[in-house]
Amino acid sequence: MNKKVAVILSGCGVYDGAEIHESVITLLRLDQRGAEVQCFAPDVAQLHVVDHYSGDEMNETRNVLVESARIARGQIKDVRALHAADFDALIMPGGFGVAKNLSDFATNGAGCSVQPDVLAACKAFADAGKPVGMMCIAPALAAKIFGAGVACTIGTDHDTAAALTQMGAEHHECEVSEIIEDRQRKLVTTPAYMLAQSIAEAASGINKMVDRVLELAHH
Repeated sequence: MNKKVAVILSGCGVYDGAEIHESVITLLRLDQRGAEVQCFAPDVAQLHVVDHYSGDEMNETRNVLVESARIARGQIKDVRALHAADFDALIMPGGFGVAKNLSDFATNGAGCSVQPDVLAACKAFADAGKPVGMMCIAPALAAKIFGAGVACTIGTDHDTAAALTQMGAEHHECEVSEIIEDRQRKLVTTPAYMLAQSIAEAASGINKMVDRVLELAHH
């Protein structure tokens, strides 16, 4: 029986939203493995908008749900409509949108809070013991979702790892092609573009993470 997987996006574009390569690799792998997927995003304004050509901040506002719909080809729902009971697993791609729109980790670091609708949705999966996959910077939210002692990785960046540790997470260094699994909590994480130098490198770990999340969903 095909598993149903929810994917939470954080906008569209690495600097102010969801990392597009990570999101597409995730959606592709889920489809290849026969999973039924529904994308979600919070209906909130982005922290800011970045010109991905120049890298400069732009004087305009955009909505996280509307921008995420670009990646999902319009097939997306407000994260408030995400009910863990309807799905077997949850996956969250990275990108600065996780740290800027799904939380305020980008500005407040270890003292950050998670956007309430996103936190409620993620906690429901954790409380139900359903597998969760996170990549890139997304594991920065792990301690807020799963509590102190959760094992995860953002790769090898010491400053970010220190912030995660300060928040109560147990950080494990990890190569781009590998995954870290917290067996008790069914959380699977991989560094993706925290370390990847190419789309193929990003895919090497993301595919393993998606495969493991689906395996856990079948157990």
